[in-house]
Amino acid sequence: MTNVASSPRASADIRLDGVSKTFDGKVRAVDDVTLAIEPGEFFSLLGPSGCGKTTTLRMIAGFEAPDTGRIRVGGTDITDVPVHKRDMGMVFQSYALFPHRTVAENVAFGLRMRGVHRNVIPARVSEALEQVALTGYDQRRPSQLSGGQQQRVALARAIVIRPPVLLCDEPLGALDRKLRQSMQFELKQLQKDLGVTLVFVTHDQEEALAMSDRIAVMNDGRLEQVGTPSEIYDRPRTRFVADFIGEINLFDGTWDGGRFTTDNGRVLPAVMNGARPGAGAVAVRPEKARIVAPAEGAIAGRIESANFLGGQVLYRIASAGDRHLLAKETNIGEAVRPVGAEVGLAWNAADAVVLED
Repeated sequence: MTNVASSPRASADIRLDGVSKTFDGKVRAVDDVTLAIEPGEFFSLLGPSGCGKTTTLRMIAGFEAPDTGRIRVGGTDITDVPVHKRDMGMVFQSYALFPHRTVAENVAFGLRMRGVHRNVIPARVSEALEQVALTGYDQRRPSQLSGGQQQRVALARAIVIRPPVLLCDEPLGALDRKLRQSMQFELKQLQKDLGVTLVFVTHDQEEALAMSDRIAVMNDGRLEQVGTPSEIYDRPRTRFVADFIGEINLFDGTWDGGRFTTDNGRVLPAVMNGARPGAGAVAVRPEKARIVAPAEGAIAGRIESANFLGGQVLYRIASAGDRHLLAKETNIGEAVRPVGAEVGLAWNAADAVVLED
């Protein structure tokens, strides 16, 4: 996308205070969510289908009203403000373009709805199309565009009103993997150039990690953890976050005298880091685990499969008494370890993450 030389526009903070939403009197989609999203932040709501992330976004947008709690944007309580008065841009997965209208007419729609003078609209539309690298496409119709180009039109329509807040609900979900990855970088750069506060809903962990300043991981309508991508990935607080974000090795056991012993009696390298004595769990990322000789590892096992991933090789290791374990090694041109080889798994104690639950 084109970097238009203009100063970043005003952005706004978003505050959710004890927000809940129940459907049909029994399905609690969002349960007492409190969030603080800073001005100009790229903030992602991440979680599996049905976790409440889209309902949360729809309440910020005004399409749903919370049963309890308040929503503030830029210090103003907007809980009871109708959608058309919230001054927010929206981008949906379906793009929701008017098929019978040109690109320029689609982009201009929000300006016309807001009563912007018709003499101003062409320049505003041209600026928005330049920002999403669609200059010269103004007279085409959506059917004449690729999926990626249609997504850019939807973005242009959202940003042309110059909103302080941009809300995106799975906007890249309909794109193929390569185009999706390209659009991730472009959307992040566009958000940075505009200085807009962007709330992004996705179920794709890699997408959230790649694009976000901070991430809120949701599960069953509740917030599991809020933090930077590195905090979410490297220091998950709960079993759900550890298991949902990427691959992980999870061990249940007991803390006693500063040592962690698994339920089947293995003492594992781990640091308590505030964990309370008694039952607990630790997690180790596959790339933190080292494959060593059987006698040198905390756990011994046998390589069951080796998946070549280009820059890395992911090994699945079967170990008696444990679930299958995972280890990643950087591909440096050496031969992939053979299936069936007896190996050990080791890691630094500081790399074992203590889970709160």
